[in-house]
Amino acid sequence: MNNMPQIKIGIVAVSRDCFPESLSVTRREALVKAYTEKYDASEIYECPVCIVESEIHMVQALEDIKAAGCNALAVYLGNFGPEISETLLAKHFDGPKMFLAAAEESGDDLVQGRGDAYCGMLNASYNLKLRNIKAYIPEYPVGNAEECADMIHDFVPVAKAVYALNNLKIISFGPRPLNFLACNAPIQQLYNLGVEIEENSELDLFEAFNKHAGDERIPALAEEMAAELGAGNKKPEILPKLAQYELTLKDWVEEHKGYRKFVAIAGKCWPAFQTQFGFVPCYVNGRLAAQGIPVSCEVDIYGALSEYIGAVISNDTVTLLDINNTVPNDMYESDIKGKFNYTQKDTFMGFHCGNTAAGKLSSCTMKYQMIMARSLPEEVTQGTLEGDLVPGDITFYRLQSTSDNKLRAYIAHGEILPVATRSFGSIGIFAIPEMGRFYRHVLIEKNFPHHGAVAFGHYGKALFEVFKYIGVPVDEIGYNQPAGVRYPTENPWG
Repeated sequence: MNNMPQIKIGIVAVSRDCFPESLSVTRREALVKAYTEKYDASEIYECPVCIVESEIHMVQALEDIKAAGCNALAVYLGNFGPEISETLLAKHFDGPKMFLAAAEESGDDLVQGRGDAYCGMLNASYNLKLRNIKAYIPEYPVGNAEECADMIHDFVPVAKAVYALNNLKIISFGPRPLNFLACNAPIQQLYNLGVEIEENSELDLFEAFNKHAGDERIPALAEEMAAELGAGNKKPEILPKLAQYELTLKDWVEEHKGYRKFVAIAGKCWPAFQTQFGFVPCYVNGRLAAQGIPVSCEVDIYGALSEYIGAVISNDTVTLLDINNTVPNDMYESDIKGKFNYTQKDTFMGFHCGNTAAGKLSSCTMKYQMIMARSLPEEVTQGTLEGDLVPGDITFYRLQSTSDNKLRAYIAHGEILPVATRSFGSIGIFAIPEMGRFYRHVLIEKNFPHHGAVAFGHYGKALFEVFKYIGVPVDEIGYNQPAGVRYPTENPWG
């Protein structure tokens, strides 16, 4: 299934009737030309029906962009703009929207050619607030054609994520495992975000799995898994069961997504999963993540939600890891100090049993799950994917509902270091500037759980805008403060 949204932004130019309409026409044309020369033209649609000067024009433009299949809107102030009509357009458009404005072109044309959109943006923002309309406004929302094209391009991942959330269903299986209270949270905020949730029993999943026994698709899928694993396939005898489980989840998604377009899964992985199913689901979870269907461990509903947002924004595979353990002093001294510009407190290891997709591991082996095998027969713990994560830039982030039903989030840029972990599971050595302070004054202080989502690249800018757009209070979006900038709870005397 295609589980990633495609976005098409309708660009509608507006004009205040006491300004020359031609300003908005020529500036819109220049903007569209600049975008198509630099970016994917299929991401935008130029509304040709009218320049919006009145409420009647607003209805005409709205009908046109809907007919064109637009699922996002860019309101472009070619001049001062009609504050009522332009905000009504945003109000009645069902999807993510942005506002931006044209800069003046030349000092030689500041009489008939002056548009005053710089001023008009103030009235637009005022009226958006009056009508309680959410809209994305760039950091500096006024520019020439090329600059405005860049602004719209920055809006694309934000629009994709907001649109996706309004069409997302999270499918969960089972209650959280014992002693993992932090993995669950009130679901009211899911509904507030426009996300649907379907909660199921593990017995429902087990029944569906058993009904897939002997499925004619199993041998081919097991062969596909073997080809992906290559020499890392240390437990080939378990592949048919893993293939059976993957088919079970995919069929469940198709049969249960209902009217929603997109799906993420919050799965159960222990303690009874292994003894009843006869394997662990880690490898399958990673494979589905690589196919655009993130699967969180330990029925972590907000972990699955976070993963999906990151997958949409990055257009890439993501993973979910424990913020797990410190880097030992001897490893730091021998492998990191003097080679990378990080203190020991800037580093930590991100780990999970084996849920990260093979494509995000430097090399991998599929075998048994060591932690579970300490208390269970090894043969029922097979199916985990182990290896060091690929080095490179990352964004560590999470969206969470607190126990008292408030939205909270964090975002931190960093990297996975090209340093061997000497450990097990899907694991990497992470370095985030000022991680020690961030860990104490955001992750601990704000009561975040141990799971963090990982996107492979720096996507903080888009994530921040998405979190703002969907209603996370700005003072509840934590990030790693640079040295010298104190957290509110940080002791000023150290």
